[in-house]
Amino acid sequence: MTAVAEDGDEANLCGITGFTHGNSFIDPARIRTATDSLLHRGPDQQGTYESAEISLGAVRLKIIDLRAGEQPLFSEDGETVVVFNGEIYNHAELRDELEDAGHTFTSRSDTEVVLQAFLRWDTECFRRFNGMFAIALWSAREKRLILARDRMGIKPLYIHRRGDDIVFGSELKTIFAHPEVERNIDLTALHHYLSLNYVPCPHTLVQGIEKLPPGHFLEWRGGRVKTEAYWRLRFETQEGLSLDSAADQLDVLLRQSTRDHLISDVPLGLWLSGGVDSSTILHYAREVSGSRVNTFSISFQGRSFDETRYIRDIAEQYETQHHELDLNPSLDLATAIEELAYYSDEPFADAGAVPVWFLAALSRQHVTVALSGEGADELFGGYITYQANRLAGPARRVPRRLREGLLRALRLWPVSNDKISLEYKVKRFFEGTLLTADAAHTYWNGTFSQSQQQDLLHLCNGSSVVDLYDSEMISRTPAGSLTRYLAFDQSYYLPDDILQKVDRMSMAHSLEVRPPFLDHRIVEFAASLPERFKIQGSRQKVILKHLMKDKLPGSVLQRSKTGLDIPAHDWLRGALRPLLMDTLSAEAIEATKLFRSEGVASLIEEHMERRANLGYHLWGLLILFLWIKQWNIQTTPQAKPVRTAQDGVFTLTSS
Repeated sequence: MTAVAEDGDEANLCGITGFTHGNSFIDPARIRTATDSLLHRGPDQQGTYESAEISLGAVRLKIIDLRAGEQPLFSEDGETVVVFNGEIYNHAELRDELEDAGHTFTSRSDTEVVLQAFLRWDTECFRRFNGMFAIALWSAREKRLILARDRMGIKPLYIHRRGDDIVFGSELKTIFAHPEVERNIDLTALHHYLSLNYVPCPHTLVQGIEKLPPGHFLEWRGGRVKTEAYWRLRFETQEGLSLDSAADQLDVLLRQSTRDHLISDVPLGLWLSGGVDSSTILHYAREVSGSRVNTFSISFQGRSFDETRYIRDIAEQYETQHHELDLNPSLDLATAIEELAYYSDEPFADAGAVPVWFLAALSRQHVTVALSGEGADELFGGYITYQANRLAGPARRVPRRLREGLLRALRLWPVSNDKISLEYKVKRFFEGTLLTADAAHTYWNGTFSQSQQQDLLHLCNGSSVVDLYDSEMISRTPAGSLTRYLAFDQSYYLPDDILQKVDRMSMAHSLEVRPPFLDHRIVEFAASLPERFKIQGSRQKVILKHLMKDKLPGSVLQRSKTGLDIPAHDWLRGALRPLLMDTLSAEAIEATKLFRSEGVASLIEEHMERRANLGYHLWGLLILFLWIKQWNIQTTPQAKPVRTAQDGVFTLTSS
């Protein structure tokens, strides 16, 4: 399927990079090296801009208007320049408004709309954009750099301060292109990684490098830096709203968002899992486009968590051109996983990266753009962890010593080779009831507890994932509420795990993935809904399933969520065992001077002897050690202070 945009439109899936350098001379090869590190994100066109104060670079994958849209793009007077990654879905409306105000355009590109909107409204322009983006704008006259990131963090943007200068890029490797940037591991970020399976914004695993938070812009001027939010999500419930009327509103929003996300001049498809989220997007895509849709799926033939039957039900109903790949140990899994260390850029211990890697490769053989169902679980309450939060309250009223005794008995339950078996979930649930409600929510979706990390590391700095709940949006939510944990997952898990995984795995194959559920109007609407429209008893994603009850097959609506990841427990005992043992050798562990070799060896032994299922713990360590080796990360603990961009200013903190 190819959905045709307005004549002359242009969109940019790409990567951006740049750095200020005062008035000092910089080898021109530096910006080219940084830009070249992003070629997988934009193989169709590359460009750079260099002045006495700043160097900028961009790579572009052509999606719309295959003849135009080269970057960097300059204002008519040459004083302002932009590099831009992403798409502005309402660019046509903004162009009309700007033309009415006297602005002239030389193309129909959304990049030029970004530039002209900035010239008209300055940083207020970001509030007007509906889309996914990472943007850098340089004003030569004011010697002022503006960086901005979309509301939900769909597009990445990393920053590093070095003296009065700033370095930025779509991926960490653009910053690693600067040899003077030290690559020391950040202990706070490491703690979060081991706890959560990902590194929450603004942290990264490298000291002194941070992510620009979603919904924020950064201004650099003469060495002074400030950050500011241009959008904040509020969880404020609409009163007197019926489920039917709410579903009608959601119907309108999903149709509009899907229509926006279908704009393309290249072949376009859809990732289909057989669950309600991707099936919903398929429904609206077929309705809006009126043509057959290319769909792509991963199967696990013969496994209990295989979704092929549901996928084929929905593909048959919508008469899609369906493409499928069976993921199994006969494929070259080890090579793919080692490649992840390069393209992941910053490690995340989400085992779903492997099937997404193969799904992106399969999709790119046929299309350049794919729609996906990311975001619906975080907006409407789709994860089993939300049920665990609800059930843990009554469980905690049972005396702690009785729960501890039950847990000891449960550990006699033989471990399963299933991906996430009942045995694994029950044991994990009762372990979580021994923690506070906030700590338990992160533990159920994470791996290492605080005490486990103390056995694993020579040095812990006392940081806690519970501190992440202090953010403004989360701290305003009621303790223990569903809203609190939806806010947490939308703030951290969604951008720093799910969206990062999809961005890196798809961009490694030069594929653009668009998530229609994350249109900010849908996000704001979901935040206004009462909790009962999301979860009622054992029913989850209530409003979405109510909306789709007469549209999707019952087999799709009534099934439990499966999730797309590998059977890590099983494969690390089998096909991936050689890679695991080689990567986590005693020599490699001791060389870090940070991890305890006996602690890691104990985890491996317990898992291999089937005393416990620790596949996800070991997967996180495997990915971490591959990344450390790939990028020559220094793991000897550092005491030097690093700069961090929070609360609008850069402050000095120690890691």
